[in-house]
Amino acid sequence: MKIAIQGCCHGALDTIYSSIADLEAKNNFRVDLLLICGDFQAIRNERDLQCMAVPEKYKQLGGFYKYYIGEKTAPILTLIIGGNHEASNYFWELFHGGWVAPNIYFLGYAGSVLVNGIRIAGASGIFKGYNFNKGYFERQPYSKDDLRSIYHIRESAIRQLSLLPPSSPSSTTILLSHDWPLNITSYASPSNLNQLLRKKPYFKQEVSEGRLGSPPLMGLFQVLRPRWWFSAHLHVGFDVRVWWEEAPARDNQAEMGQERSNKAEEKVANPDEIVIDDDEIESVPAQASTLTSVLTSNSQSSPSTAAPMPVATSSLPPPYAKPNPDEIILDDLDGDVAFDVAVPPPPLLPASESVNPLSESGWYTQFVALDKCLPQRKFLEVIDVDTPEFPSTSSSSTLAQPIPPPSSSSPTSSPETATFSTSQPILTFDPYWLAITRAFHSNISFTHKQKPFPDEATAREMVSKELAWVKENIEGEGKLRVQDVQQFARTAPGPEIISDGGVGGKGSRGGGRGGGERWVQPPAYSNPQTEAFCRMLMVSNFVNQGA
Repeated sequence: MKIAIQGCCHGALDTIYSSIADLEAKNNFRVDLLLICGDFQAIRNERDLQCMAVPEKYKQLGGFYKYYIGEKTAPILTLIIGGNHEASNYFWELFHGGWVAPNIYFLGYAGSVLVNGIRIAGASGIFKGYNFNKGYFERQPYSKDDLRSIYHIRESAIRQLSLLPPSSPSSTTILLSHDWPLNITSYASPSNLNQLLRKKPYFKQEVSEGRLGSPPLMGLFQVLRPRWWFSAHLHVGFDVRVWWEEAPARDNQAEMGQERSNKAEEKVANPDEIVIDDDEIESVPAQASTLTSVLTSNSQSSPSTAAPMPVATSSLPPPYAKPNPDEIILDDLDGDVAFDVAVPPPPLLPASESVNPLSESGWYTQFVALDKCLPQRKFLEVIDVDTPEFPSTSSSSTLAQPIPPPSSSSPTSSPETATFSTSQPILTFDPYWLAITRAFHSNISFTHKQKPFPDEATAREMVSKELAWVKENIEGEGKLRVQDVQQFARTAPGPEIISDGGVGGKGSRGGGRGGGERWVQPPAYSNPQTEAFCRMLMVSNFVNQGA
């Protein structure tokens, strides 16, 4: 099965599908599946724009609405996750996952599905320490702070994902995230790292101090060890292979972790990132927070009274780059007032669970970060994956060169004229994820205070019990086709039928400010797909309670 992976989308679906069509024509292959690593921007109409955390100048409809209203159809099965610039109201409707448009499936705030038997899991959003251990407290209409906090990943999502079966040399798991795992750059060779820093010199301080990326995602990286991990967010192409071997001595682990945890935290900006204006910065004060304290605290003030699950940052090698004393410190990527997380010390892992980044033996995880959709950028990659139902001719081949802009004169530059596989991949639910969802359902919190989590042993027992329920009560032992339960349904109007006098004040979609209703947040909608998902699992529908 050939799989294409895209970095940030930013509403450029037409360009992405056209680029894939050009690649198919030039290389004589067919892409079966497209994965998109966040900032998808599923904007259905102008009111959805009011639920996206970007400055006014970036509030543009983009091209997604054409797929939503049926004007176009995605030519490839497309799986997506959320980033930090999304129509959060729409994604909230599909908290557990669902079709945002025909043939385009959102994995949810966290989720896992099977495509031709291959597990594809995703973690939406980005990490902010001061919201990590809170519940999903945001409700429409969103405040300025809520517009940003709603895309901050929560501890509950990380804990649930950590309970998926880990990958192995004989299995293939693909994991998508918007953020990069913390300090993933330390696994790169000097030449690879220098190439990254030549493209993004303002990353130098964070890289040299081991602060670039998300701590909980590095925890997942170490625990799940997927065959492939794809990320976006930082708008640059980067890849590294991480080989799995025996662990270093425990004393060395503790020493390395203590040294790293004592480093000061500062913020560095990416000038290619969307910058939130000063008067739109979150008013919530940034607080120092460590993932270790989140997962191990037994104090009454902490919601996480359980023993830690193995999702904290594990032992990392020292980075290659050295700090640059002349580096200018800028605002961080998300526009917050202060950097909000201190790098935690690593937990002590069993002797068999760690990584030697310089060795090339055993088996490995291939980490690939992709750029946004621009000419001469590495925003798209194509890999081959062998699957039980859809055998492939090779197990892993990647396209690592920058993708040229699609030619307007090419007959394959339009999705409607592209030649795609006649055999649609089979998208099914992941029985393990269904079991995890049932097991953790009562632990999901909708206030600022997160409910206590069970300890790891108890959690795994719960999942094992629910897995037996899933296999007994859901068709195909839980490997039920998604389309047999969830069918796409439009819940909000498209831009052409907003009730205040047509589309756009200047006679084009989004072309002017129009009437007042278009520029206020929409009501909350109840999505039939979420209702159907909850009925299948026989759990309450907490997502659409107020809709």
